Amino acid sequence: MEFLIKLLVSGAVIILTAWITPGVQIRSFWSAIVVALVLALLNIFLRPLMVVLTIPITVVTFGLFIFIINALMVYLASKIVSGFKIESFGWALLFSLFLSIIAYIFGENGVFTFFN
Repeated sequence: MEFLIKLLVSGAVIILTAWITPGVQIRSFWSAIVVALVLALLNIFLRPLMVVLTIPITVVTFGLFIFIINALMVYLASKIVSGFKIESFGWALLFSLFLSIIAYIFGENGVFTFFN
């Protein structure tokens, strides 16, 4: 039950973030829930590999490259989910930054563990 509540809150956070970001479109609340699930799966399986492979770049950029990895995960989610569209990588970066801030404000740390 707790996972379901976290998923619904994550979907609401994604809807709010998409509303704030002009270059991001989301079709429905159900699409937002699917995006939350896809992001969770990408963060479980792909993100750790990306972080390990880019340790030298992350060290040189003092950790700022993690923002690029987050944007890549969001951009990849937009390619996987049909009801979620991001116009460019720049909008994906801005969306991931806004998403991390909004998720932090709402205290949401269940589905998007990498945004906090």
